[in-house]
Amino acid sequence: MSYTSADGRQQILDELATATEHLGVAVARLGEAYEALDEPTADRLEAELFRPLQAAYGTAQRTHSEFAARYGAPPRSFGQSSPGLPAAPREELDRSSEEIRTADETIATLQDSMLPVEVGDPELRAGLSRVRELIGPLPDRARGIVRVLGR
Repeated sequence: MSYTSADGRQQILDELATATEHLGVAVARLGEAYEALDEPTADRLEAELFRPLQAAYGTAQRTHSEFAARYGAPPRSFGQSSPGLPAAPREELDRSSEEIRTADETIATLQDSMLPVEVGDPELRAGLSRVRELIGPLPDRARGIVRVLGR
């Protein structure tokens, strides 16, 4: 089977969309946790997790849409993600961290595949790297917040 640049671009778009969707679910889960926390802990969650995750989510969406536009692919909208049934804040933080890790692994696999290099798109590569920079420390930060819950 022959591989084309169009196939590679579509694979990039599909994998980036998957990672972006995971980030959207992580944002929604953090929102659920935020609502159930006391004010000081909620403020910490917002500063240490929610803001950087929102930035990563926005960067992932923008990277996807700009890459699609550069190659004439149809735009994709990422709607409001549903976290599912609400759970205790600790569980929401754990689930959010898992979504973040899954997104990070998806982007890392995409980067390791060398597809972003093969299509010759430096803006795409920079966007992918930026998303990973933003989300990389978040699971550890979430663990730090989970450790103090209920104390």
